Amino acid sequence: MPASSMYRRPLGRSSAHRQSLLRNLVTALIREESISTTYPKAKETQRLVEKLITLGKKDTNATRSRAHSMLFEPEKYMSKLFGELKQRYTNRPGGYTRLLRCEPLKNDSAASAILSLVDGPKDMRFSMTAKALLRQQEENLPMNEITATNIRKVTRFRQGGANALAKAVKELSIAQKQEKESEENEFKEKGTRFKWTSELKRSDPRWVEKRGPGRLVRRKIEKGDEEDVPVA
Repeated sequence: MPASSMYRRPLGRSSAHRQSLLRNLVTALIREESISTTYPKAKETQRLVEKLITLGKKDTNATRSRAHSMLFEPEKYMSKLFGELKQRYTNRPGGYTRLLRCEPLKNDSAASAILSLVDGPKDMRFSMTAKALLRQQEENLPMNEITATNIRKVTRFRQGGANALAKAVKELSIAQKQEKESEENEFKEKGTRFKWTSELKRSDPRWVEKRGPGRLVRRKIEKGDEEDVPVA
């Protein structure tokens, strides 16, 4: 058995099916910049995407041919790989993705994870750092070591990193104020209340994508809705 095949997860599929699955996940990550799947699939996808972005940074006929074979519908995403992503990661030596374990996405309780591209619009650590900074500013808290470390990590290779983070904090503050004002107006006009919950009714369009323990969403509680039992 070749050494390279010893650490590759079979994912319970034949070789051809496994390759097709991973090509689909790789393409989805390049397109969406963040995907949720099982932990084993995320680990294998992460390994391939790291190689794919490295190919994009080299940008030769050989690397373009190799990248073409790794993507579904390459005619749609080759330009992003060899354009936007190549420029984004020019100065980054590696580590183009971030993997975060999360609660099971399905009822079978399979280990799940969120895989995202770093330094992009869906960089989880960047958004979480912005939220932490906003909380510190609003509550006048001192800078802690964890937040300081995250600030260095999310701004080090991002173009205009410090300014981008400051802008994200400002936009988040404005969005939270607008949401609060909107909820206060709805309460005054309709008596509508809101609460953070991990439970949603099946009629809620977010039920499929947001259900699961720990996935908190903002839910309306209408008048007379107190007796309604939401579906987890």
